[in-house]
Amino acid sequence: MIARAITPSQLRELWRYYQAGIVNTAFGIGLYAALVWLGMDRYAAQLLSHLIGMAFNYLTYSRHVFKEAGPAKLRFVISYAVNYALSLGTLWLLSKVIQSPYAAGILAAFLVSIVNYFALKLLVFKASNA
Repeated sequence: MIARAITPSQLRELWRYYQAGIVNTAFGIGLYAALVWLGMDRYAAQLLSHLIGMAFNYLTYSRHVFKEAGPAKLRFVISYAVNYALSLGTLWLLSKVIQSPYAAGILAAFLVSIVNYFALKLLVFKASNA
C-alpha cells in the first residue's frame, strides 16, 4: 500500500477538528463532572451530559470543522447513539479498574473520541459534492 501525503486542506480540517474537540470535550467532561459533583449517579450523568453535548457538538462540528458537508442531523444522531453505547461500555469497563468516576469518565471520553473522528469524517459529514 502506498502512503499518500496529507493535503493542506486535510490538515486544516484536522486542525479544526482538534479545536472543536477540545471545546466539545471540555464542555462534555465539565458537565459530567458537575453533575457527578452535584450527586448524580455517574451513568445518569454520562447520559445527560452526552445528550446535551450531542447538540453542542453538532453545532461545532457542522459549523467549524465540516463546513463543506451537507446537512447530516439524522446521521449525526445515529452516530452519537452508537457513540453513546461505546462510551457507556468503555466507562463500565474502566470503572472496574479505576475507582474515580472523574478519571474513568475522562479516559472513556478520550478513547471514544478517536473512533468518533472517523465516524464523523467517513459516515456523517460527507462532502456535499461526493
